[in-house]
Amino acid sequence: MDRDTALASQDPGSPADDLVLFQKVRSSTERLARPLTAEDQQIQSMPDASPTKWHLAHTTWFFEEFILARDRHYVPFHPQFRFLFNSYYEAVGARHPRPQRGLLSRPSLSEVMAYRGHVTDAMSKMIRISNDPQVASLLTLGIAHEEQHQELVLMDAKHALSINPLQPAYRSDLAEAASSAVTSLRYIAFDCGLHEIGHDGQGFAFDNEGPRHKVWVDGFRLADRLVTCGEYRDFIADGGYRDPRWWLSDGWATVQAQGWQAPLYWRTDGDEWSLFTLGGRRRLIDSEPVCHVSFYEAAAYAKWAGKRLPTEFEWEVASRSVSVVGNFVDSDALHPSAAAADSGPRQMFGDVWEWTASAYGPYPGFREPAGAIGEYNGKFMSSQMVLRGGAAVTAARHIRPTYRNFFPPAARWPFGGIRLAEDAT
Repeated sequence: MDRDTALASQDPGSPADDLVLFQKVRSSTERLARPLTAEDQQIQSMPDASPTKWHLAHTTWFFEEFILARDRHYVPFHPQFRFLFNSYYEAVGARHPRPQRGLLSRPSLSEVMAYRGHVTDAMSKMIRISNDPQVASLLTLGIAHEEQHQELVLMDAKHALSINPLQPAYRSDLAEAASSAVTSLRYIAFDCGLHEIGHDGQGFAFDNEGPRHKVWVDGFRLADRLVTCGEYRDFIADGGYRDPRWWLSDGWATVQAQGWQAPLYWRTDGDEWSLFTLGGRRRLIDSEPVCHVSFYEAAAYAKWAGKRLPTEFEWEVASRSVSVVGNFVDSDALHPSAAAADSGPRQMFGDVWEWTASAYGPYPGFREPAGAIGEYNGKFMSSQMVLRGGAAVTAARHIRPTYRNFFPPAARWPFGGIRLAEDAT
């Protein structure tokens, strides 16, 4: 889902540092798109996804609309692009229908790339000369916005390639991990207490990460690693998708309506399981974290296992005991990895987004920023669930312990996985 989010706080660097970061992020987006053919970049495989070409254009539109348009001397690249590549900003005006983005054969990919070059050049010039704090703030937001869309490029391209009977790889050079031993789940205890939750205002954050506020958290125990594919296979073998006892009502209705029998991208041929990855279809490796499950599947598995999902507050409290390091897009694996044989909470950051038991809503005192730039987080605070921690397709610099991702509970194309929790005894 395309979530254009608003700025809560920011800590801009020098113009030279800002320029280097801006150009690096713009180049990174284009590098992620490069393995895809022009035909690949045209496809919209479902209404929730967008073509790669559209992501390339929309992230460019953001800078043009919210920053360059402030300069009365700036000449837009194309007057109709303001309509074509607006996502959801009602205050900006009308836009092309989201489910029909894949029907836009024009502009061509080459024209979209020319659009990117035009805006990148104009932005680079503005960054060098501007001393406007609001421009600096919007630049920081625009960079974070583009990093969100880098992840969406990979999510959406993976889904589009997966429905092709040829099962083509996004990149054929992505190495397949070897099987490894799986350590038994251990549960780490955290004491009850009053905790401050949310971003502290130092550096950049999206508005939905604040205001910082106090939350009482009862004692709980959190699994020291993610649920593996092998463990999830046991749920399937035990009839998990055929037994309504484990499912929320809406989840069971979805299983029946959609015919779910396993996580997205899994396929079985007798006793042999495989899954589709950005490196193509591969054998299932039991030691890897299960990925591409919905909130409904995560909650059903947890109930079957006699556990539960953590709340987002429990997750944030636990995350403070580890560093923000992990298997992110920077690792270039583009796929979840098995847990290392370390002590303490493992895989808290990277690998898969972790579904929590928390509905996505406003923190106490939350106020949407004025104007179009504040539209998105507030109006999505309904019928969504919170995920934490980032994934193997998330930029490492994009993640922090307070980051709140969110998707509808039936969504399976995000890199969503499972960590179990239980009440302290």
